Amino acid sequence: MTDQSYNVTADELKAFVERFEQLESEKADIAEAQKELLAELHGRGYDKAAFKALVALRKKKPDDVAEFEAVLEIYKNALGMS
Repeated sequence: MTDQSYNVTADELKAFVERFEQLESEKADIAEAQKELLAELHGRGYDKAAFKALVALRKKKPDDVAEFEAVLEIYKNALGMS
């Protein structure tokens, strides 16, 4: 391997590392923004756990949500929770 090809590879590797570090920084910023949003939500009287469950449900397909809710209802009935 020549010195020049090593330098090009090292430069490219450095660029990948810097891009990854930037993404890590952005991820931390997003996590902090989400934490602040949840604090605001809680301050306005909303339930954080229910909110997070709602967000998770919105990510799923409607058929999957309906199936989950049906199974949950069966389980609740079996335990006398309905």
